[in-house]
Amino acid sequence: MRRNRRARNGTSLIESAMWIPILVSLLFGMVELARVSYTYYTLHKILYNVGKTLGKTPLNFCVDEESITAIKEFALSGSLETGTRILPNLEADQIQVRLERSLADTGEIVECDCSSTGCDISQGGLQPEYIVISLSDGYPVQLTFPGLSLDPIPLRPQVRVPAGGG
Repeated sequence: MRRNRRARNGTSLIESAMWIPILVSLLFGMVELARVSYTYYTLHKILYNVGKTLGKTPLNFCVDEESITAIKEFALSGSLETGTRILPNLEADQIQVRLERSLADTGEIVECDCSSTGCDISQGGLQPEYIVISLSDGYPVQLTFPGLSLDPIPLRPQVRVPAGGG
């Protein structure tokens, strides 16, 4: 009987040694998944705030680059003063603004260019119907797993808001 108890103790020690690395890997994976999800949500919220503010502000998008950059900077830092960024290494020039309008004959949504037939108000164009905000090259997120060297994942959220204020 005594020998049987020792064999069971040794078996449970070996089983624990086999399961601990798997459980630690699952824990690290859950933490990294939560961090990536939070970063993606934060990026999406920043882009939405840029689009919502641009949609509610009466601008000529083809001419008012300074105003557009100021709105981007406000969304990146959360204040009017240039301070710390909500997400590190995210700059205003990484955020792209694309104007869209639906075609009258087909209803297809296409990019609106800066011309008299497009969205340039100073040349007699019409306001865009939609504003699409995206990141030019994505926002890289580096996953950290012990013992593994992984490439960064570029997060590429995109937001489309109506130009009348979303």
